[in-house]
Amino acid sequence: MADRLNLKRIALTPGEPAGIGPDLCLSIAQSEVLPCQLVAIASPDLLKERANMLGLPLILKEFDASQPIQAHQPGTLSVIPVDLHTSVTAGRLNAANSRYVLKTITKATQGCLKGLFAGMVTAPVHKGAINDAGFEFSGHTEFIAEITGGHPVMMLATPGLRVALVTIHIPLADVSKSITHSRLRQVILILEHDLRTRFSISNPNILVCGLNPHAGENGYLGREEIDIIEPVLDNLRKQGLSLEGPLPADTVFTPKYLARGDAVLAMYHDQGLPVLKHMGFGHAANITLGLPIIRTSVDHGTALELAGTGLADAGSLRYALETALTMAENKHD
Repeated sequence: MADRLNLKRIALTPGEPAGIGPDLCLSIAQSEVLPCQLVAIASPDLLKERANMLGLPLILKEFDASQPIQAHQPGTLSVIPVDLHTSVTAGRLNAANSRYVLKTITKATQGCLKGLFAGMVTAPVHKGAINDAGFEFSGHTEFIAEITGGHPVMMLATPGLRVALVTIHIPLADVSKSITHSRLRQVILILEHDLRTRFSISNPNILVCGLNPHAGENGYLGREEIDIIEPVLDNLRKQGLSLEGPLPADTVFTPKYLARGDAVLAMYHDQGLPVLKHMGFGHAANITLGLPIIRTSVDHGTALELAGTGLADAGSLRYALETALTMAENKHD
């Protein structure tokens, strides 16, 4: 357990109430040793009902911001109550609770901006259910960025590998035109900055993938490397950044390269994330860089079929919490 004076307070949102998010939060709450105070922003009734289903002990304490940070006690959660809009059946989506989901995320984000929390950890939401309720919602990351400002960059991490993305959830046909000089430059600067100021890597070395097979093979397999990626990398190297690439994506994930890289920058979602998830699925964290707050999440979805069964694995949420605490400890500007 960390020194009491160094304890952090972390906001925890359970995400989609019909999914495994509440189960995972309750599982984490059973932990014997956590160097932080967990504050769940959720419906107390939902947490109690799911704890009864899972046979887990649970003591809820309404959060009082005027009190000093309390060390975690197993089976106990501080909670900021948010009312559900309708009852929840584990495993069954109900769009009527979408407003509840968005309210929990908003409260956690605002608490981070106010300095009440050192960071926030989010369990998975169901984008379809939220959109079915009439809300334009493309994801946690974009929703939080609208509240905080900043330029979000997605990075997933598992022990031994970090992968950041230039483009995220867009059709493959749109990837090439979305990789512009300005976008690539901005993503690299944010990635390099946050590796230094959130992970205490003094001079991070970033391995940058090419877009095309064999990184374009001198233009024979595509010109994006020559026309966009190489000029941006050359310019940023002159500013002192340590960048390797553009490198062929089929070899950058080999031990020879990874041994000297602090992060890999992939051009699109399925270029980098299959490798990371093969390496650490269920024990990886989704990290949002480029924001004025610390936010991490899980590497998986709502898994409705597992909700309330006791079979959900909390490994990813646990690693997301560990990562948020590491970032909070290392945070400096």
